[in-house]
Amino acid sequence: MRKVILLVLFLGLFSCQKKEEKPKEEKCAPANEKKLEMYQMSEMAALMEQMYVDNLRVKKQIVAGEAIGEFPQHFLKIHTAKFTDESDNDTFFKENAALYIAAQKLLYSDPKNAKQHFNDGVEACLNCHKNKCGGPIPRIKKLYIK
Repeated sequence: MRKVILLVLFLGLFSCQKKEEKPKEEKCAPANEKKLEMYQMSEMAALMEQMYVDNLRVKKQIVAGEAIGEFPQHFLKIHTAKFTDESDNDTFFKENAALYIAAQKLLYSDPKNAKQHFNDGVEACLNCHKNKCGGPIPRIKKLYIK
């Protein structure tokens, strides 16, 4: 019986000892690693994204034979919005922006020819993007109403 008591005391003593925790290793970024920066759209890029969304909606309305409402006044910001690279705001852009706005205004004022005016607006976008930022061309082409 004595051995059992000694064994219980012995186990009790060692089981109650505080375990030492190893310090967690902190992961440090290498000294040459660049900090990630969040991409911030320029005013013009954000406006063009909004115009794309608006045109998708209008395309669906034209195809469905629905009224499209009134000309969105925020489209006129195309003349004043800040670019990522201000050198892109040149004569070529200004001329194409004017063509785009003219087509859009016709779209809203002449609903009988909405499809043609809509496609003219898409064409103005494409003509500009072919000479400037070509990235969104495939996306813009999807706007055409066939």
